[in-house]
Amino acid sequence: MPPKHSHRFVEDYDGMVAFGFSRDVDEKTLMVYLQKFSDDDLLKMLLPRLSHSEMESLFDLLSELMRKHLSDNEYHAYFLKEEKEHP
Repeated sequence: MPPKHSHRFVEDYDGMVAFGFSRDVDEKTLMVYLQKFSDDDLLKMLLPRLSHSEMESLFDLLSELMRKHLSDNEYHAYFLKEEKEHP
């Protein structure tokens, strides 16, 4: 079974990585940062160093952003990687 998750953008992007330059560059920079941040090796090292409060804040921020900007169907399809639609 092929992997459900991909991190190709960070591997293929060769543009500017800078924040505050333009909306387009900001979006691409954030995508690079998030994909690098979610690297298994980095998270294995970083997570044990985070306080419970830091982990809770990060979890809450990500959850809030998804609730605000994704429909239920998008959440299930793109985050949970479920194939069927939900009401």
